[in-house]
Amino acid sequence: MKKIREFIKKYGMATTEDYIIAGISGGADSVCLFFVLLELRSEMGVDFAAVHVNHGLRGAAADSDEAFVRRLCEKYSVPLEILRVHLESIAKKRKQSVEEAGRMVRREAFEEALNKYHGTKIALAHHQNDNAETLLWNLARGTGLQGMGGIRPVNGRYIRPLLCMDRLEIEQFLRERNAAFCTDETNADTTYTRNKLRHQILPVLEKEVNAQAVRHMNEAMRQIWELQDYMQAQAEEAFESYVDISGEILGSCVIRSEIREKYPDILCRMVILHAIEGVAGKKRDIGRSHICAVSELFHKQVGRSLFLPFSVKAARVYEGVRIFRAEEIQKNVNGEFYTATNNVKGIGGTSRVGPYRLRIPGEISLADRHWTIRCSLFPKTECFSGKEIPQKTYTKWFDYDIIEVPLCIRTRQSGDHITIDQAGHHQKLKSWFINQKIPAGERDDILCIADGSEIVWIPGYRMGSAYQISSRTRQILQIEVVKEDV
Repeated sequence: MKKIREFIKKYGMATTEDYIIAGISGGADSVCLFFVLLELRSEMGVDFAAVHVNHGLRGAAADSDEAFVRRLCEKYSVPLEILRVHLESIAKKRKQSVEEAGRMVRREAFEEALNKYHGTKIALAHHQNDNAETLLWNLARGTGLQGMGGIRPVNGRYIRPLLCMDRLEIEQFLRERNAAFCTDETNADTTYTRNKLRHQILPVLEKEVNAQAVRHMNEAMRQIWELQDYMQAQAEEAFESYVDISGEILGSCVIRSEIREKYPDILCRMVILHAIEGVAGKKRDIGRSHICAVSELFHKQVGRSLFLPFSVKAARVYEGVRIFRAEEIQKNVNGEFYTATNNVKGIGGTSRVGPYRLRIPGEISLADRHWTIRCSLFPKTECFSGKEIPQKTYTKWFDYDIIEVPLCIRTRQSGDHITIDQAGHHQKLKSWFINQKIPAGERDDILCIADGSEIVWIPGYRMGSAYQISSRTRQILQIEVVKEDV
């Protein structure tokens, strides 16, 4: 307990004025957290309440875990909130994986309890083995500096008092207190990636490479946190000096070109990320590909632009690169103001559409066209066969791994092109329309799904060859266009 107490003090996780909401599943880690908080309550007067989420996935076993947590809280007079859900239904409704939906449901339950009890902190039971698994998972999937830091002890209101302990220390802590806990049999199922890391990879590292592998990985992540903090301070300084904000809030900003002369690329990319996040008002789904695409705009001619997540757009202007929400009033290449709209008149009075960013996964509706575009993501299995690919006019599969910017649906724009064969030969969209003998008066009315200026699919006509499923594909994107009867 001394080690945990010092860790809590080092990172300022709890004071006598805090009221903590703790996630208690009934497993060894969360029961350890429960007893740690009991001791803090006794020593410091730090009150806490428990939250248990029954996901409805394991039948009687899940009900048994819930009953265990209920008895535990009653025994020690700890307030308890229980949420019972049918997670598979929620995941299907939200178009998320079960794992992702579970994380979101738990977070929502914690936040709700925080409001109910006027809490100040949310405590989770992650420990050093969890952090090592996270690091390996991030490295294997591809990550930057942020991902190499793994899980932080404190992240806003979320605290993790057990990140100073490994799994063996937690088991010893429970034995000393003769504390019972529940065992989730799904934790041994190695069909889950994290369980593979837990049961097949980490044990090999500890037994055959170094017995202190987990501790060493956590020490490396601690050093990464220090590096991240230093880099963040430098990035904030660069942002203050070279980013011009329009108005009192970050609804639009210009990253001046001079920043690239004063700071290295890595700091410039951090400033770009901060600018995008500020304008978008969100941090998720903004990846390295988006940041690098914006960075490349500094080398492009004035007027070039690209679309980013959450209806954010980046455009090359004389001063540098402007980041803005697509619907807001912005400057054009001549310095004049215009209002970005989703519908303008095209040739022959036809109504141009978009761009509208696709929700991946999710769906959007184009009311004026009576179209619904549904997107779903799933991994390509090891036994994948090309025969599985649907041969339907309005349902297509694409290689999601090679998509560089958020997909949007729109009518044609200047510079559009499509890949016409496996050799990668391109053809201007205008030329393709001509070759297909599509009347000029109809071309502005045809909807396209685009990756920047690259046409991914012309629903009802053809898909670009560049996005076909290959042996290198890891994730498959299915796009289905539903045309309503009117």
